[in-house]
Amino acid sequence: MDSRDPLTGKIIGAAITVSKALGNGLFESVYETCLAYELTKQGFDVSSHPALPVVYDGLRMELAFRPDLIVQKAVIVEVKAVNVLLPVHQAQLLNYLRLSKLRVGLLINFHSVPFSKGIVRMVF
Repeated sequence: MDSRDPLTGKIIGAAITVSKALGNGLFESVYETCLAYELTKQGFDVSSHPALPVVYDGLRMELAFRPDLIVQKAVIVEVKAVNVLLPVHQAQLLNYLRLSKLRVGLLINFHSVPFSKGIVRMVF
């Protein structure tokens, strides 16, 4: 568990549960769906692919981006199923945090071995 932030610690715990149950080699969408289910089962408010607007040049653009999950209206969770997390994955999460005005995000790569090496907690 993450002692700095009990919510992200519980999200990580749910991701570990999903990872242990499913193993490696599935599509990102499978892990994302099962993680959303696991978090909901544990009593968390989970929004899957919520449409978030962006203000550009003074105009509000609806449906500008869709993070994978938002948990408790506080943490963005980006799910990946890739061999290696790249800097572009972290940049994506930082941009989502900046644009959504949320502070905390998790980048979780379900193809990492060991699994713990594929978890990145970011604070904007």
